[in-house]
Amino acid sequence: MSIHGGDVYRNHVAVDFSINVNPLGAPESVKEALHRAVDMCGRYPDMEAESLREAVSSFLGVSKEYLLFGNGASELLMTIVHGIKPGKVVIPAPSFYGYEYAAKSADSEIVYYEMKQENNFCVTGDIYRILTEDVDLLFLANPGNPIGNLLDMEMIKKLLLHCRDKGIYVVIDESFIEFCGESFSFLPEITRFENLILVRSFTKIFAIPGVRLGYLVCKNKAVHTKIAGQLPEWNLSCFAQEAGCICAGQAEFIEKTKTYIKTERRFMEEGFRRKGFQMFPSAANFITTYCDIPLYEKLLEKGILIRDCSNFKGLGKGFYRIAVKNRKENETLIRTMEAL
Repeated sequence: MSIHGGDVYRNHVAVDFSINVNPLGAPESVKEALHRAVDMCGRYPDMEAESLREAVSSFLGVSKEYLLFGNGASELLMTIVHGIKPGKVVIPAPSFYGYEYAAKSADSEIVYYEMKQENNFCVTGDIYRILTEDVDLLFLANPGNPIGNLLDMEMIKKLLLHCRDKGIYVVIDESFIEFCGESFSFLPEITRFENLILVRSFTKIFAIPGVRLGYLVCKNKAVHTKIAGQLPEWNLSCFAQEAGCICAGQAEFIEKTKTYIKTERRFMEEGFRRKGFQMFPSAANFITTYCDIPLYEKLLEKGILIRDCSNFKGLGKGFYRIAVKNRKENETLIRTMEAL
């Protein structure tokens, strides 16, 4: 079984609900930037990504010295771990496999914080018991993946203080935050906490997974330097840099997407509810549900691919993550499920 969604290469798929990218597609201006980048292929891309750095710094309202860019958020997760070299890492379960993959690559000891189904798989105060002085790094996600729930902001601010006192770095993955809104982001805390590293992605909100572009925000200059030292030279293609510069000016597109996703997510939840499926609260562009029928296999027979979550640590058989797509595709999914 694949550890990620999107395996359309080994399945006959008409509609892919297994990957969580913007159903509105990439903005036309971003596509135009990618076309322009073709003429730049004859020279090396800017190793400092200066134009991209300036654009994102202005868009976010943070110092450009805090920014570091990667070939997708996944590359940054790897470089964070290899830069910090943590002996012990705490990872919530269930969560994105990339955290575990990165920690294992550095031979870090992994301690799993098991989130409980009765708490809708949220991070709660009992996480403190494992955040001891021998822990070096904590991974969190806001919103979470595969559940889509948001972190409790006040609780996590206190947690950041605790981790700072214990010498624990905290990586908060905000790859889906634009679907929820910046008011839920921990970006305003970046100047307050030198142990905080935020990771974000252009992939999901701008629907460009094939371009590979992510970034991190970190105030701590020493840590920033350690992480940067793990990145290969010219890790960002001219395509990624040109597209990223345009993405950084798409505030209106992001707001339009947020409204669209909220409407379509509610439409899908109503369909799941009619079918009697259990759902978990989500603020993201996907929904995780539980049911007793073999939903993955039955939908795949109809050419619809969803994410079987049985290989997520902390979940199991019967859990499925389903992306929010456009109304026509969402109607197809609901109609097909109701016929099962």
